[in-house]
Amino acid sequence: MAQTISVLANLATLIFVISSMLALGLSLTVQQIIQPLKNVNLVARALTVNFVLVPLVAYLLKTVIPLDPSLGVGLILLATAAGAPFLPKLAQAAKADVAFSVGLMVLLMVVTVVYVPLVLPLLLPGVAVNPLDIARSLIILMLIPLAIGLVMKARYPDIAASLQPQMAQASTVSLLAVFVLMLVLNFSTMIAAIGSGAIIVAIIFILVSLALGYFLGPTAGTRPVMGLGTAQRNIAAAMVVATGNFSDDPNVLTMILVGALLMLVILMPVAGEMGKRVAHKASGETG
Repeated sequence: MAQTISVLANLATLIFVISSMLALGLSLTVQQIIQPLKNVNLVARALTVNFVLVPLVAYLLKTVIPLDPSLGVGLILLATAAGAPFLPKLAQAAKADVAFSVGLMVLLMVVTVVYVPLVLPLLLPGVAVNPLDIARSLIILMLIPLAIGLVMKARYPDIAASLQPQMAQASTVSLLAVFVLMLVLNFSTMIAAIGSGAIIVAIIFILVSLALGYFLGPTAGTRPVMGLGTAQRNIAAAMVVATGNFSDDPNVLTMILVGALLMLVILMPVAGEMGKRVAHKASGETG
């Protein structure tokens, strides 16, 4: 039964990532995605918070709070991997700048591919990371579908307009499936993690990362995306490193799974609340 649920969860995740990237590509232009990244100050803040401050927070947490060393390793893996495919969906829920969220996601993914192999061996001696292992899945599952969508939007706008709502609906339904299946699949892991410190550390890590990203956003328009993009880590990249280096240590994987589930549980409602505030403010201005 667990194996069946695992297969379904993987399939739902695959459908979500590909359909969401296609939906975004079909609704945006390359210029819309690139434009926010021309702001050097914004890019510098995003890179600093994601690749300096967040790993520092993780290191301090595992140092200050008594935590199994293997759980600490899992936390470091989460902290060093940025650029999650869930970010644009969170930005949509928050009624934030979706184009910026896509640009930020791509930027963080590309930097992660270079950053993780260089920095992780310094933080976790003995760890070896092949950047191609991380890049392969990101390119095939995310960048290629996004590029296909962008080309269709540019060359065949009518077809893109008709396909985009279907892809968006597929991504929404599959995201709900991912959430439910992950909850069912990892429920026993979450229960087993109670008392280990993994849950409380993950919650603190997510909330502090959210706050850091939010308040480092230079404008009101960029803060929601910066906050959500900083708190939502790249689970796929963290899993690649974990399975390649710590396959015999289940606690490393446990920390990543706990973090992944809590990110969904915490950030989706937070994004929804941000969206309600935007809608309320807009209605107040028009009323």
